[in-house]
Formats: sequence, structure tokens, C-alpha cells
Amino acid sequence: MVTGGRQGIGRAIVEAFLREEATVVTCGRGARPQLPPGCDWHGVDVADPAQVGAFAQAVGAVDILVNNAGIQVEKTVMDSTDADWDLVMGVNARGVFNCCRAFLPRMQAGGAIINIGSISGHVADPGMALYNASKAFVHGLTRSIAVDHGPAIRCNAICPGWIETGMLEAGFDLAGDPVAARQDALARHPVRRFGKPEDIASMAVWLASDESAFASGQLFTMDGGMTAASPLQPGLF
Repeated sequence: MVTGGRQGIGRAIVEAFLREEATVVTCGRGARPQLPPGCDWHGVDVADPAQVGAFAQAVGAVDILVNNAGIQVEKTVMDSTDADWDLVMGVNARGVFNCCRAFLPRMQAGGAIINIGSISGHVADPGMALYNASKAFVHGLTRSIAVDHGPAIRCNAICPGWIETGMLEAGFDLAGDPVAARQDALARHPVRRFGKPEDIASMAVWLASDESAFASGQLFTMDGGMTAASPLQPGLF
């Protein structure tokens, strides 16, 4: 089961598991999107525990849970409203909690939970206070689930960096000069490109497989090496 499989990273994860011949269920808010054959869709707001509970009951037993659904609001603490809190923390934090709580009793022994965190849970992106905080929550919950529910269930998080989705463009739009900001960001990636949703999907498949059987409670950073470097610009020293 993959939350937020309509587009972006979630859609790439859905397609990757389908290529592995998994039976895939995904969910999101709104009408059913165009999805590949073999993927079932449910209209669910993951922030609503009642909806998630009914959804889990309808789906039944699962082997793999991917908590991908997320939302971003580009504001500082001072600018954030109560409605912003309810929206971002509702989806990004409570939504992950709701799904884990609802699906854990229905997961097969040997199953895996994969949460989509973010490098923003490690280091703060400017102007995204609630998003940063929500991803830090996901990281902490990931460790707790691994500790409390092993060995039956493994739980890990993938922490994407700058991935080519609508969220990336929204981040650049905050800059005074979006073009210059993009060029600077690329220069800070040792691989000299931004990530693609498929990069994250490949890690999700590995974390769901027996090949990662000894990995649990871990946060796997996927950022093209960006956070490995010092803030000094390459080539200046």
C-alpha cells in the first residue's frame, strides 16, 4: 500500500512495485487519477483517522506500507497560520501516524514500513518551518516503530533531497532569483543533477526486499551527495 500515489515520488513507487509484480493499492484525496493497470485506488484523506481506519479494513492484510503522502507550505513560523499547521502536520505527521497505527495490526510478519522523510528533517530549508518539523516527526516515528515492532516488522525512512517534482519548483519560486538559485543548487550536488522520483522508488523497492533484511530504524539519505559537502563552493579552494 502506497499513500499519495497520484503523482511525483508516490507515482514512481507505485510503478516500481508493479514492475516487481506486486499487488499495489494506493490512495489520495480527490477523484481517481489515471493509474497503471493492476493498481487499485481509494479516495482517502490520511489526516482523518476514521477514513484511514475504514481504508485499512477494506484493504486487509498487507506486506509493505509506504507512507509517501505529503504536502508543503512555504512559510516561516511567524507567517504560518493555524490552518497551515492543520494542513501540513495533518498530512505529513498525523497521516503517517494514522496509517502506521491502522495497518500495523494487518501486516504480515516479515513486512516492511517505508516512510518518506526528507533531508529537511535533518537540516532546515528556509521558509518551510512546518514542513521541516513534520519530517523530523516522521524520522522519530520511524525509529520508534522499528524498536517497538521488530522483529516482525522492519521500518525505515527514505530522506530525499532535491527531487524533480512540483515541490522543488515551489521551493525555487521562493528565491529572489529562481534561475540563480537553481544553478547554485545544482553546483552543490556532487552528481551535478537533481534527483528523479525513480531514484527514490528504487530505494523503496530495495527496502521492501529481503536484500535489506538487516536494515531497520534507519534514515537513508538520497540527495546526490548535497548534504555530504561543506557549505564552501566547489572550486573556490
